[in-house]
Amino acid sequence: MASINKPLEEYTSVKTWFNGLREQSGVDPHDDPSRVAFLKEFCASLELDPDEIVSACLLKKEGKETKISIKGRRSMAERIADFQTAGAEPRERPKRGNTIRSCLIHNGILLQAGIQI
Repeated sequence: MASINKPLEEYTSVKTWFNGLREQSGVDPHDDPSRVAFLKEFCASLELDPDEIVSACLLKKEGKETKISIKGRRSMAERIADFQTAGAEPRERPKRGNTIRSCLIHNGILLQAGIQI
């Protein structure tokens, strides 16, 4: 486990996420500073950097193609659900979870939100 030791925007997974937002949605990621704030808070809660969070959802076997880990993805979805509700106002909860899911989705990890309460 690592701590964040450089600006979030310098991590490969964050660059991929931000590029995806720009290319697919025409959104400037810096227009909403909560994106970086939520990701930083989520990373701190797991004691992982953004690249490690993406890697935790992957299954890597020597000599074989990297695949999405069902266990890893399920575990991360549970952690996102916990993060979404932790200390947040009810109206802010979906945005917290959706922000983290967006980062993972743009990095090739398919996640669904489930019911938003």
